[in-house]
Amino acid sequence: MSKSNTARKDRIRHSAEALFGARVTEISAPGGNSRSSLRFHFDDMTVIGTLRPNFRRTHVEAFVLRELAPHCADVPRVLGVDREVMFQTDVGNRRLNMELHRADTEHQKSLISEAVSAIFRIQRAARKTVLIDKLPHLGNNDGWLNNLADGAEALIAFGGDLPASYDRASAIERLQHPGLEFVKWDCRTGNAALGTDNRLRWFDFEYSGLRHGAEDLAWLIGDESLPVAPADMLAIVEDALPSDVPGGRDDYLDYLAAYTSFHILQRLILIMGEARSRGWLRIDRVLAKDDVGAHPEMARNLCAMGAHFAARARSTAMLARHFERASGAFDRILRTGKP
Repeated sequence: MSKSNTARKDRIRHSAEALFGARVTEISAPGGNSRSSLRFHFDDMTVIGTLRPNFRRTHVEAFVLRELAPHCADVPRVLGVDREVMFQTDVGNRRLNMELHRADTEHQKSLISEAVSAIFRIQRAARKTVLIDKLPHLGNNDGWLNNLADGAEALIAFGGDLPASYDRASAIERLQHPGLEFVKWDCRTGNAALGTDNRLRWFDFEYSGLRHGAEDLAWLIGDESLPVAPADMLAIVEDALPSDVPGGRDDYLDYLAAYTSFHILQRLILIMGEARSRGWLRIDRVLAKDDVGAHPEMARNLCAMGAHFAARARSTAMLARHFERASGAFDRILRTGKP
């Protein structure tokens, strides 16, 4: 273990023992020793201690969780903050990504349904707080939007030139949105867990802000480790979607499909970069480390999800065929070991 990791462990341990008035008996690392959060074991309980590289992120997360706590049981509770260190309740060591890969198809759909419902409950709870007035609007600059739209170029390697009907300016216009709804951000399956009470809870709220709201669903749908068929994923979302979403259900689902398509492209770019630099990884390693899904099966499934959702939005429908070709390319690698 590096000196910096050892120092970080010692820093959080000292805070934990001072705050809880007891000796730490063990320290474990749910996501690996290099991650910001560690699990601290006492004789009668475990807590999660978090020391983030950015002091501000720690306090944003604590603020968000404290605001949500009276209105929502789908998030951890803050137990204390010591300068740059935050302690929160341990929501469980059964991470959603691992649970999904152990489950049969019907149980997978049940778990994802609960994850989606929890996202909507968290957003509904946020409306009862000051978060809508206090948090920043995410993705509110030209550079961020341009980068998102430029992700379509990643498909050229698989399907050739983008269709002439792809209108980059219209895509950017569709992706723009005023910050009206709370978003947790980073709703990947590695950031949810089931506790001893079997309740699913989301954690890691340091990037929370305001946007359309569908972005949280896009993070989940566009998680390459998600082992759920695209049609099943869409059906789960449609079933959970409230009837009174701003703009109406049809507009919400069109925006969700468009945004999800571009989010998936960002994940695809990450996967391709990881595969080039480190080669393909084992699925069990990806899940255990909550790493980028640099495995051809995950890339194949991700692109199939992209094809399904791209086809459902006016601004991305012309990209669906390119997504299908990308999915086929990764399927060939999976079957033959060759591009």
